[in-house]
Amino acid sequence: MRTLLSSFNLPSFMPQVRSSYMALLGRTEPTPEALGARTEMIRELMLQEMGDYGEKKFPAITRRVRYAPDVQGLWYARSDVMAILANTHGETVARQKIAQISGRFNGLLPKSLTRKIGFKWR
Repeated sequence: MRTLLSSFNLPSFMPQVRSSYMALLGRTEPTPEALGARTEMIRELMLQEMGDYGEKKFPAITRRVRYAPDVQGLWYARSDVMAILANTHGETVARQKIAQISGRFNGLLPKSLTRKIGFKWR
C-alpha cells in the first residue's frame, strides 16, 4: 500500500492548484497560467458583447481587442468597446456591460490603472 501512495506525486501538484486558486481569488499575484486564462476570458467576453455588428461595422476595434498583447491592452480597449455597445444598445446598457467587463480585471492590473475617484469593482 505504501508503494502505491508514494507513486503519486501530490506534493508537487498541490502547490500549483493552490496558487492558481488563490490567484483567482485575488489573494496573491496570479500565476502566468491563471493570468493567461483570465485574459482570454475577458477577450472573449468583449468580443461576444460586440457581436457580429461590432465585427462588421468596426473591424479595427475588433482587431484591437482580438490581438491585444496583454491584459493592459484589453483594459485600454474598453473605451472603444463602450462606444460600439452604446451605438448598438444605448449608453445605459453599454455602461452596465462595461462595468461587468471591468469587474473581470480585478487583481490583474497595477493599482495605478484602476485607482480612480469613485471607481468600484462590481
